[in-house]
Amino acid sequence: MSLSALLAAAPSPGAAGSLDEAAERAGNAAGWVEENWSTWLNTGLRIILIAAIAIVLRYLIRRALTNLIDRMNRSAQAVEGTALGGLLVNAERRRQRSEAIGSVLRSVTSFLILGTAALMILGAFQINLAPLLASAGVAGVALGFGARNLVTDFLSGVFMILEDQYGVGDTVDAGVASGEVIEVGLRVTKLRGDNGEIWYVRNGEVKRIGNLSQGWSTAGVDVTVRPTEDLDRVRAAITEAGETMTKEEPWSERLWGPVEILGLDAVLLDSMTVRVTAKTMPGKSLGVERELRWRIKQTLDAAGIRMVGAVPLLTEGESTADPTAAMAAPSAYASTTSPQSLAATPIPPPTSLTK
Repeated sequence: MSLSALLAAAPSPGAAGSLDEAAERAGNAAGWVEENWSTWLNTGLRIILIAAIAIVLRYLIRRALTNLIDRMNRSAQAVEGTALGGLLVNAERRRQRSEAIGSVLRSVTSFLILGTAALMILGAFQINLAPLLASAGVAGVALGFGARNLVTDFLSGVFMILEDQYGVGDTVDAGVASGEVIEVGLRVTKLRGDNGEIWYVRNGEVKRIGNLSQGWSTAGVDVTVRPTEDLDRVRAAITEAGETMTKEEPWSERLWGPVEILGLDAVLLDSMTVRVTAKTMPGKSLGVERELRWRIKQTLDAAGIRMVGAVPLLTEGESTADPTAAMAAPSAYASTTSPQSLAATPIPPPTSLTK
């Protein structure tokens, strides 16, 4: 065997050193893993437990809220077909209100549970949460100032829905717009005006709400007649019109009380006004007022009672000609001191000057 082959077969000192270093490193790594595996296992189990509890708790709470909302909707639909249900319960209004409240509650629940779980997981990794919470607080303040109108609209919408200030089907006066509510949202409320237009009203801009569909409404009619009419005959005619109206459909349901004559509202030289009111179903006062005016006008005409603004009744011997038609209009030249008369006065000739 040659010398070169023997040298190649003999182990080198460098290779032996590399094997010893690798074995030492492997031993150190195994020792480090053996020392920290319990900590890793504890941290991993803690993270899995936190995530599992958060997911299960979020699912249970959201499911309970969903079941509660469905139960509310079913209770509203159960009485929808009845007369009382049609009067007091609006299924669409109850549905939108419950859905909005449920959406808010589900969002708040998810935010609280998942946010708390995320902070607990970060704490399990031994991460200092103080800088993170401080940064989140500063970011929240900046976002609140930048989007304060959006936050105002959202909070106003939440309180409007929770307090049930108005709902779908109600006729409201929001100050900036008025009409029938067709949709209630957390940020915007949709109203349909009298001419069919749709108003989008931000909830934060609403400073006052006049709900015309809650409780009861009042229909008011002013009957203006000539001052020479007999008040007893006027009262009898209005009472007859009101009694006839309360006995006919659908006015018998829309009128919640008798037609009342409050008395004389105004007495002038050429007219007197009688005030008539009636308590009506919410939101039906305008239709009742129109029908009541129609019937009062017909009854007064049948009784021969003259109303102010109507064509006067002619008696025998009366002429329709205007007695002042043949009279000439007064002239401005009739007065000697008027500007027209002074302008038309001839200028006197100048007198001769004496030297």
